[in-house]
Amino acid sequence: MKGKPLMPTTASKLPPGLVWNLRYLLLIAGLGGLLYGIDVGIIAGALPYLEATSSLTAQQLSIIVAAVLLGSVISTAFAGLLADALGRKKLMALSGLAFLASIPMIALSHGFGPLVLGRILQGVSAGLVGVVVPLYLAECLGAAERGKGTAMFQWLLTLGIFAAAVIAWIFSFRVDQIERIHDAAALYAFKDFAWRAIFWCSAVPGALFVAGSFFVAESPRWFHRRGRRDDALKALLRTRTPEQAERELTEMDEVMATEAKAPSGTGERVRESLLRRKYVIPFVLACVILACNQATGINSIIGYHATILIQAGLSDTSAHLGYVILTLVNFLMTMVAVMLVDRKGRKFLLSVGSAGIIVTLLGVGTIFRGVERQRVDCREAIQAMVAPDQTMALDYSPAEADRLMGRRNAGPTTLVVIYSYGDFRAATKVVRSTDPIAEIRLKRETCVPKDFWAALAARITNPTADASVARTAPLRIENALITPVPSGSNGWLVAILTFVFIAFFAMGPGVCVWLALSELMPTRIRSNGMSIALLINQAVSTTIAAVFLPTVGAYGYGALFYLFAGFTVIYFITAFFFLPETKGKTLEEIEAHFEGKA
Repeated sequence: MKGKPLMPTTASKLPPGLVWNLRYLLLIAGLGGLLYGIDVGIIAGALPYLEATSSLTAQQLSIIVAAVLLGSVISTAFAGLLADALGRKKLMALSGLAFLASIPMIALSHGFGPLVLGRILQGVSAGLVGVVVPLYLAECLGAAERGKGTAMFQWLLTLGIFAAAVIAWIFSFRVDQIERIHDAAALYAFKDFAWRAIFWCSAVPGALFVAGSFFVAESPRWFHRRGRRDDALKALLRTRTPEQAERELTEMDEVMATEAKAPSGTGERVRESLLRRKYVIPFVLACVILACNQATGINSIIGYHATILIQAGLSDTSAHLGYVILTLVNFLMTMVAVMLVDRKGRKFLLSVGSAGIIVTLLGVGTIFRGVERQRVDCREAIQAMVAPDQTMALDYSPAEADRLMGRRNAGPTTLVVIYSYGDFRAATKVVRSTDPIAEIRLKRETCVPKDFWAALAARITNPTADASVARTAPLRIENALITPVPSGSNGWLVAILTFVFIAFFAMGPGVCVWLALSELMPTRIRSNGMSIALLINQAVSTTIAAVFLPTVGAYGYGALFYLFAGFTVIYFITAFFFLPETKGKTLEEIEAHFEGKA
């Protein structure tokens, strides 16, 4: 770069007016992180109650969890184009409005279709936020604040997850009280109210984000790329001194001048944009990091955490408390990451964080494998209970569990049935023998698609199945797996390991992934490159969430956690051996690094 190095700035060295502008910018952008966190975390607390009060299959519940990620995939694909066309500021407001519109769609729904639509719209909001807010922060903040500023997005994201967990935990106390009096009707009614109320509570931060986004400044780099140099300078002056603003604007001018010297032919321009090392290497690194970030299983572990702990041996109330602790650890460790990210750097935190994740995932997988080795497959006994109309009904009481296992006083157990009609397979929700309501109901409608939304759920998990054959095929029980419920101490051991898992994730990948996404991409391809990388990220997350429950039913939690650990090994290798350090560098300096310039 020809200009003088851009001097680092800190909020404490800025005049009071600029400090206020900087803090307001961080607050509003942070509210975007809060919305993203609610999108990810709210389903975990609502899912057990939704599962208990609906006739949805495991595949349909998986689709409802994954729908928010599917919506993210849809919006992420276009977020970069929209950010360039509308501007970062307008797209932030649009993403908040989409989130607000999704709340009544979900909370007032009575069926699979409206639930999926509402969750997809919530995912559309999350996808837009996930691209535009880190992009906005990277382009508006100076080199010295960029790490902490983007970390603030993740910090408030974890606050959103924590807030959703606390709300669900509060409802769990009332659920526990009703369970003690064994009033099945009252329990059903309150659980139906609980999952709807959990979603209604999330509307407040959405309204604040929409209102606040109208008063932030537009990105200076967006102005500059559109030839509005004076507007870019005004935007820089909101958070920088005149000298700092002029120096940074000069760097933008130099980058634009370099690009203007590129060959003028259309084909040559395309090759120059996509095939030079300063574009290809950071783009590939960002895509690998974003894909591996989701392949750790983070979203599914958060989304199904209460369910995981229940299967590990905890009660409903203890499992929700465990989820609250998980989200609190996530929130607190993100605060630690905010303090370390500009001191230790992105590479160090990603390497340490991914290494810790590998160890904890292997630990959780090993514990579950020890329990799942005691599984008993009662397939033949369940098959004998199939009625002539090819349905099956079972109330899974302790006495029924003892009969199926052929032993007395077997203790609390869980049952999951994997069944099929023709090529279509389904898994029931996991029921516990000690639950007041522990029903297994198998019928063709829960497995074979009969409308558009059921077909969507089935096609995601079985794209080649023949529905015409399945509509007349007999009911076949593939597995009926009874597993002893572990002790409470086993459940808390799993909980502690997941707390350690989330601590390592928050300290490293949780914060640094957003920095990698926004810092690695050169200015010329940043918005569209971020969209593609985040699209890959969301596609991986959607796939994992969609197959989570059926995979657990067929192979157990142990196998799934081992798989997550294997993907995290790839993450560690990428971070430790290939990722450059970007702390303290301007976006233009990072771009020069990948081009091989000093």
